[in-house]
Amino acid sequence: MSRGILTINAGSSSIKFALYELAHPVSAHAEVSGQIDGIGTATTRMKAANRAGERIADQTLAGEQVSHTQAFDALLKWFTQNYAGWEIVAVGHRVVHGGERYSQPTVVDHQVLEHLVSFIPLAPLHEPHNVAGIRALQELLPAIPQVACFDTAFHRAQPDVAQMFGLPRSISAEGIKRYGFHGLSYEYIARALPQHSRRANGRVIVAHLGNGASMAAMVERKCVATTLGFSTIDGLLMGTRCGNLDPGVVLHLMETKGLTVKDMTRMLYKESGLLGVSGISQDMRTLLASDKPEAQEAVDLFCYRIVRELGSLAAAAGGLDALVFTGGIGEHAAEIRRRVCLQLEWLGIHLDAEANARHDIHIGAGNSSVDVLVIPTNEEWMMAHHAQTLLGL
Repeated sequence: MSRGILTINAGSSSIKFALYELAHPVSAHAEVSGQIDGIGTATTRMKAANRAGERIADQTLAGEQVSHTQAFDALLKWFTQNYAGWEIVAVGHRVVHGGERYSQPTVVDHQVLEHLVSFIPLAPLHEPHNVAGIRALQELLPAIPQVACFDTAFHRAQPDVAQMFGLPRSISAEGIKRYGFHGLSYEYIARALPQHSRRANGRVIVAHLGNGASMAAMVERKCVATTLGFSTIDGLLMGTRCGNLDPGVVLHLMETKGLTVKDMTRMLYKESGLLGVSGISQDMRTLLASDKPEAQEAVDLFCYRIVRELGSLAAAAGGLDALVFTGGIGEHAAEIRRRVCLQLEWLGIHLDAEANARHDIHIGAGNSSVDVLVIPTNEEWMMAHHAQTLLGL
């Protein structure tokens, strides 16, 4: 009988999952990973691939408007049928917000779950689905421990001043501060970096670039500043999110156009970013392949925001020894890396064009005074590692 740790990333209409074999340390590669899409819609599909990357599941789940609980039930039945020789001994959940209370992974009990529910106002578009995933698996696997792994936790190492807004103290006391997100990704990079750079403990900036995008500065592999703040729409331009925005724009639009909070939420989270600027797509691959000027402008703005934020983060870190690209765009879009690094030559960054085109780990030229790397992130493994460590498995 093989023993495994299941990892779950539950969103509003999807569930990403992976199963890691319990070893010491936990296996570096998932035995199986996949995604259930279309939860709550007319058609819900589950896809999965094995360790070798071979497709082993591509099926429609029975029924319309399948709930998260039904989706999890279908997933566990699929595991029972196809991995009968496996025992799930723990579940690690990605939880977007840990508030001010949680800066480390935590075993979920009744009190912890109540705290997570109380954080929903801090992350109303994400936290409810994280909580729903935990509740569903508590019901389906009542004897199996559930571990919450927080996307905000890594950034709690920031100095207090880096977490503050210039708001009345009474508002800040209510938990309105710069939390930062994508923490599991940054934590993985911080852990992996010493294998690839002798400057790992120096002044490092990591660019997590994908449909959701952010950057973080680390010193001695601890966060000192990050681009995301109170919400997941701050900082960089993203697939459909606006990034850094003068709050006066929000006030102006609400006053002059009569937009409600719901209207603004939809605009800032779903209709802006690469999609809004280009009017074409939120997919960077589509925009890079397009000859339309609007697509080019969206790409230019994406890169410009990265360069601007990098300057700010380098100032917070007191310099720059290494730059790491990760995430879907960071790992696969050589053209984005090229454009960003070209604008950063004044910092001593020089790119090896051939290494960059090959997506090598080391893409800095010989004359670059800054290490430039591409390191694939692995948030799922990070969750499995935390579950194993916390539970002493």
